[in-house]
Amino acid sequence: MPKSEVKSVPISTEMIKNLRDQTGVSVMQCKKALDEAGGNMEKALVILRKLSSGIAAKKSDRSFGAGAIQAYIHANGTVGTMVELNCESDFVANNDDFKVLARDIAMHIRTQSSSERRILPTLIRRSLWKYLRLKSKGNRRPFVLKF
Repeated sequence: MPKSEVKSVPISTEMIKNLRDQTGVSVMQCKKALDEAGGNMEKALVILRKLSSGIAAKKSDRSFGAGAIQAYIHANGTVGTMVELNCESDFVANNDDFKVLARDIAMHIRTQSSSERRILPTLIRRSLWKYLRLKSKGNRRPFVLKF
């Protein structure tokens, strides 16, 4: 739909703030998406999803040069899991939240049955995306999950 046909609603800073809080995307990208959507929040979310998938595709070729290895050993000492969680920088790898995330992933893998482990990458993406978004509120740079 050309811009001239979109009903324009004045874009307030409150709308931009709400969209940014929901997505973690930069203020300018939120403003552009709201302008393109004519002030419609749902359409702006769809626009940002399309934009984010393009950005993620560009970043998928990056190499992960840092990371953390965490293990979870059950209290009885008979079972355990070790996880290597990679990231782009040592700044992220040395972050305590990142280390806790790696340990939590190891714990969740251990609790899954062997038949559930086949679909674990999909489950991690779905269940941890909210966790990652909450943890990155102060740091607006998104985490990239690569399986």
